[in-house]
Amino acid sequence: MLRKRRSRILATLGPASSTYQSIYALAKAGADVFRLNFSHGSHADHAERYRTIREVEKEIRRPIGILMDLQGPKLRIGRLAGGKVQLRDGAPFRLDLDPAEGDGSRACLPHPEIFAALHPGTDLLLDDGKLRLRVDACSADYAETTVLTGGVLSDRKGVNVPGVVLPISPLTEKDRADLAFGLELGVDWVALSFVQRPEDITEARALVGDKAWIMAKLEKPAAIDALDGIVALADGIMVARGDLGVELPAHQVPVLQRRIVHAARAAGKPVVVATQMLESMIAAPVPTRAEVSDVATAIYQGADAVMLSAESASGQFPVESVTVMDNVITEVEQDPLWREGLDASHSPATATTADAICCALRRVDRLLKPAATVTYTLSGASCLRASRERPNTPILALTPQPAIARRLAIAWGVHPMPFDEATTLGGMIADAPAAAVQCGLATLGDDVVVIAGYPSGSAGKTNLLHVVRVE
Repeated sequence: MLRKRRSRILATLGPASSTYQSIYALAKAGADVFRLNFSHGSHADHAERYRTIREVEKEIRRPIGILMDLQGPKLRIGRLAGGKVQLRDGAPFRLDLDPAEGDGSRACLPHPEIFAALHPGTDLLLDDGKLRLRVDACSADYAETTVLTGGVLSDRKGVNVPGVVLPISPLTEKDRADLAFGLELGVDWVALSFVQRPEDITEARALVGDKAWIMAKLEKPAAIDALDGIVALADGIMVARGDLGVELPAHQVPVLQRRIVHAARAAGKPVVVATQMLESMIAAPVPTRAEVSDVATAIYQGADAVMLSAESASGQFPVESVTVMDNVITEVEQDPLWREGLDASHSPATATTADAICCALRRVDRLLKPAATVTYTLSGASCLRASRERPNTPILALTPQPAIARRLAIAWGVHPMPFDEATTLGGMIADAPAAAVQCGLATLGDDVVVIAGYPSGSAGKTNLLHVVRVE
């Protein structure tokens, strides 16, 4: 099932899309990678979805990536008498560690780590930013606040602390249990929620090892402050606009999205734009014009993938949502201004052999207009480096590692294909055009560019570029 478009689609599975028929329909409509959201569902649910995806993968004969999304720490207030209270503008309101039910004057906030990071003048957001409090005084076990924006507060609602780095791990005990389960299943990507600092990636890497690639979800202002360090350590980046839009003014999110996409592209790391992309399609068969423009903007910026959340997981029109996304991407990629924008936003190379080879690929691509670029890759590094160049030609990634092929399914312009490892230079040059023809990327008389590391067997040692004609 060959994709003509370059940007990829990440679709979340859930109650509306868990059967074989629905997952197959989503893949056929355009989904390249599936997301298992561990904030919902049991391990048995996710195991069944994983098994079904692998069955669909065999049917369509194309590697499908599976991303597990960890819940991360959820900061919430405690119980309230009667289930909810009314907070009035200008009124005092106390937060403390007392587990007793709250009322209109106080509530339990069972997170001492929040109190440890507070100082007078800090703002607290409740219920996705609908209510706002200002800290007037605080200690290790309480905070006296003033209600800046009041309203109805229900118990167990979430708490956001914008502009403050909280001294907590991004991995709760639940996350660690979920992670162990997901890695045992064989997931390809681990999405790490609530990333605040580069050290959070290091902590997760110690548990994940080389069993999967790590995608850092950027949803905290602190993560933006440490953007370069996080991008350097993560394998991929997700612009998680939900919480980011709660903790920051909404008008700042588009600017930050562009900045994050640019940073990830410069580093050659896959970047996903997520949250509310086709929100109205949860209940409607067609999107709004603004939503279509939102998806198009991410593609114009050069994002590797765009993501569907509730639209495909619990909405009434999951297949239609993927189809709309597929159509938008295809339309944008036919616009000459899309290519001009990618070229204008291209990042300069560094003085390395791999960068020199891929810069040469970019030039060969422009001059010879080959039918395909074939990369031989063990680790995926050479393929991602080629993808960073955003070439006109499709990239066929040949790898002896099925797991690497599945991880590469999210990368821009990449068509991953499990392939026996080539051990000789002659074998590489002979096999590349045959593989391109087999995948439908080339025909007789076409030029094919071959990129590899030689001698083979060493990951990340790209040092060869060869042009061969299909005969």
